[in-house]
Amino acid sequence: MQWKHECWIYSIDCRNEILHATQNQIIGTGELEAIKVQKPAFVLGERVILCSHDKGTKQRLVLGIALVHNSWFYLVELMSPTLIKIPTISNRFSLVGEKSLVRVNA
Repeated sequence: MQWKHECWIYSIDCRNEILHATQNQIIGTGELEAIKVQKPAFVLGERVILCSHDKGTKQRLVLGIALVHNSWFYLVELMSPTLIKIPTISNRFSLVGEKSLVRVNA
């Protein structure tokens, strides 16, 4: 799940491909397959500290959560938006593991 274009985008594993859809594009069938996976350590919108980041503020928001091979990964912004285009960075977002993040106490 990822916040993009002012709405939540869901990623759905369909065996040999990943489909992306908004909540309005998904129709529930009532057929669910239970999987045994621990809950994610962080929730969407939670404030976290990105441990491995060197420049600027390290505090980030969890913008997405992905389950990859039974491990949770979190989408965070690597660098804040700037008015100056930086040609060396094509994507300022990244999926990082739980060990790269620390919860911010409210």
